[in-house]
Amino acid sequence: MSELPPAPALPAYRVKIQPDWIDYNGHLRDAFYIVALSYAVDDVMDTLGLGVAYRERTHCTLYTLELHIHYLHEIKSSDELSVVTSVLDCDHKRIHAACDFLCPRIDGPAASADLMLLHVHQGEKPASASFPPEVAQRLGALRLTPAALAARGLGSRKIELRRRP
Repeated sequence: MSELPPAPALPAYRVKIQPDWIDYNGHLRDAFYIVALSYAVDDVMDTLGLGVAYRERTHCTLYTLELHIHYLHEIKSSDELSVVTSVLDCDHKRIHAACDFLCPRIDGPAASADLMLLHVHQGEKPASASFPPEVAQRLGALRLTPAALAARGLGSRKIELRRRP
């Protein structure tokens, strides 16, 4: 059986770094990686058909269940920053995604985030809900192939303090 062709990539989200996002060390404050990531996820929602009109019509949206971020290189105020999102895996109501923070002056990602998103119907008691078929189909088409997934190399790991006996 032949390998499936690579999934189409989601468009990169371009970020304009604001002067107040830079800390006293001259690089991007931790919180603003998450701000950029949050806007990138909004952009992904729009691309998938989960934008404002969908949310108003269905009362459904995505919630972030878990987020791990890996700071690999400093992002400076002069950097051009974009966030590229990949669908690592998905099921009928969840998306396991990765976001790479890219700057032209840095070879490879400056940071990488691994997140789990849940499709939720927002009512009196918010509850998880299955994606509509057209969104599930788009997600399936965007999911990385096993080869592309293995080539990523970066990913979540358990956060813990290891103690020596």
